[in-house]
Amino acid sequence: MDIKGKTPAGQTLKVPQGYRTYVPNPLPPEFTWNTALITELSEANHIMGKLSRESSYLPNPHLLIRPFVAREAVSSSKIEGTQATLGEILANDAGGEVNSSPDDLKEVSNYILALEYGIEQLRNSSLSLKLIQQLHARLMQGVRGEHATPGLFRTVQNWIGTRGCTPATAKYVPPPPTKLIGCLATFENYLQDRKLPALIHIALCHYQFEAIHPFLDGNGRLGRLLITLLLLEHKMLASPLLYLSAFFEASRAEYYRHLHDVSAVGNWNEWLHYFLNGIINQSSDVLSRAERINQLLTNWKIKTGGNVASLPMDIIDQLAVNPFLSAKRVASQFKVAFTTAQRAIQKLESLKIIKQVDNKMRDRFYCATEVLAILEEPADIAHNTMARS
Repeated sequence: MDIKGKTPAGQTLKVPQGYRTYVPNPLPPEFTWNTALITELSEANHIMGKLSRESSYLPNPHLLIRPFVAREAVSSSKIEGTQATLGEILANDAGGEVNSSPDDLKEVSNYILALEYGIEQLRNSSLSLKLIQQLHARLMQGVRGEHATPGLFRTVQNWIGTRGCTPATAKYVPPPPTKLIGCLATFENYLQDRKLPALIHIALCHYQFEAIHPFLDGNGRLGRLLITLLLLEHKMLASPLLYLSAFFEASRAEYYRHLHDVSAVGNWNEWLHYFLNGIINQSSDVLSRAERINQLLTNWKIKTGGNVASLPMDIIDQLAVNPFLSAKRVASQFKVAFTTAQRAIQKLESLKIIKQVDNKMRDRFYCATEVLAILEEPADIAHNTMARS
């Protein structure tokens, strides 16, 4: 492990087995309130306020939540090596046949279920170690790594490094089991601390969770999930539209470098700059995607003739939830006859709103490819990862 002795963020501890572990100091740390950090915090707060306001003006913000949750799940799982794409997840949800492995689909599906469970729980309670364990249980149920005791904090040492490495050669070794509960107790207390600005608090909490690494597996996914839940708990968002995993995934090397530099040399400011840049970047990103999807839906409704009571209009609204569909699914969803669903789909196909994406003669599968293209666009981070002094 390349973290030596005591750092401003924690200290290394040699265990009887001979290797060294890292124990982070309790939050909050000391960091410098320089002009760059204050400016970025102000910009991040401003654009998040804009996102919160303007999302409420969108015609269907509640419909857009589901695909953005799915996009977050795919991005977060991709960081861990899962190969399922957003298109495959949405197609699978709509009853289509996809090539992705069942394990990959399950991992992404679990992330969605865990996030939705956390959002529901926050209506009546606060983030706690108990809720974190419940989220982990849902995240890891029935997937690779299930052997890693879903919902239970680890009682043995874990570590981060290349395949085949040992604690003695690993890049990072988190607190030993004997120190874990103490670290978690101070972390839980800090979750409800409100002395620092919300976005700074969330950035600190994310680092601390990753540094503690309290579970045998699934720590990365759960740590990213906690960001969204903390944004909601701080009331920075009225609905869960903003996620950072796409930003982290697109700048993966930088993400890990900043986390490491906090532990190694206490470089809190660079981590905070990076995190706030992610907030700014992804707030702009989600506004752009949501507005473009809503504009598409508006244009398509005009093309259908504008009859608000028609089935094609109802289907168009649902294309924001999932751009994939079939006549069988439409018939079931809207409780209409199969032939009625077929006629509505044929109209949308003739208007080039949807197109068939399989080769079947029966039970055909369709997609609003323009909506999917907007959702699948990679995160553009080119102007938001510059290090600041």
